[in-house]
Amino acid sequence: MVDIREVPEADIDRALELAYLVFHDRPEREGRERHHELLRHCLRIGAYDGDAIVGFMAAHDFRLSVPGADLSCPGLTFVCVSPTHRRRGVLTALMGEMLRRAASSGSPVAALWASESAIYGRFGYGSATQGATIEIDSSRPLALRIDADRRPLRLVDPKDAIAVVGPYHEAARATRAGRPARTSWRWTEEWLPEQDEEDEELSPPRIIALGEPAGPVAGYVLYRTKPESSEGGAASARTPGLVQVYELEADTPAVAAALWECVASLDLTGKVVAWGRPADDPLLHFAADRDQVRVTAVFPALWLRLVDVAAALTARAWAAPVELVLELADARVPANAGTFRLKAGPGGAGYEAAAGQAPDLTLDVRELAACYLGGTRAVELVAAALVAEHTAGAAAALDAGLRTALLPHTADEF
Repeated sequence: MVDIREVPEADIDRALELAYLVFHDRPEREGRERHHELLRHCLRIGAYDGDAIVGFMAAHDFRLSVPGADLSCPGLTFVCVSPTHRRRGVLTALMGEMLRRAASSGSPVAALWASESAIYGRFGYGSATQGATIEIDSSRPLALRIDADRRPLRLVDPKDAIAVVGPYHEAARATRAGRPARTSWRWTEEWLPEQDEEDEELSPPRIIALGEPAGPVAGYVLYRTKPESSEGGAASARTPGLVQVYELEADTPAVAAALWECVASLDLTGKVVAWGRPADDPLLHFAADRDQVRVTAVFPALWLRLVDVAAALTARAWAAPVELVLELADARVPANAGTFRLKAGPGGAGYEAAAGQAPDLTLDVRELAACYLGGTRAVELVAAALVAEHTAGAAAALDAGLRTALLPHTADEF
């Protein structure tokens, strides 16, 4: 029998050794120090077999943007179980303890990025946002269908980035659901470190902002570059210089066009790669040549868990009136399970028990979590036989209420 308890700071390095074992990782000293410091800022839960740590889980203390609100949301990370203790209920115990702590702290939702997506659905997590990888052939000028904003562009020193673009990012979070707030520590350690943890050949971070020098920032792009390389000196095997875009935020499509045009015209580069872009990125519409601008991957990004369904549904904004009876299953949080009447609209929402009433929809908390931010449509889950629709049009009505102007999205991997 393992003991589930909080991991003291003195045991952080031991917990990291378990994580490195499980994830087949062996970071250098600087990486270990960064991970240690990161975990100092997290809630840490461990599974102990005697004195040995055989399971571990940490959680960032996040605020997550949801439609019309900002909610407390633990962000799970470093989830791992020793190979000697697999299939013995260790992960289930860790997840249960984290859910109990989230509920007791008043967090209506929890989130994670899944290293293995097959695992987390059984704990009630649903894939709530998608990311897209976009590649631009920048060996020729970027062809656009709209005029780019011609206000000045300026380089921002990374030391000044938090002051210059930090407030812009914080304001932009409200326009898209699914985005964690960033502390100064996360800006410095996660987004602006001198060296990229996964690719040491990339340059230090570069930031270009658009806007009049004395005026507010209208958008910015954060990127790194890699020089042209070749294998064995053969000209035929040369790889063009790379621009790796980490983040691009813009007030308008014209501002976005100017920033994309800028990174696509950097000297000595021939390709721009932007990982984790929103699936509805305007670039995919205003690019004049979709052979030049291609989506090379689409993937599940943020996974969401509704810890307190009633609190989560009544906290968010609703785009249209909806009144439905939901029959909800939740194998991990019994208080969420049952039959409930949802009555919501632009004026607010109510959610109360409706025992004995015939449901309009029957679904698992996992599917409701996937739909919660507006990124997954209930009608698609009905078509996939994951949601049962008992009243014609019920799924479409739920979708109309959950709809957001922009798809939920985050590139804040954790």
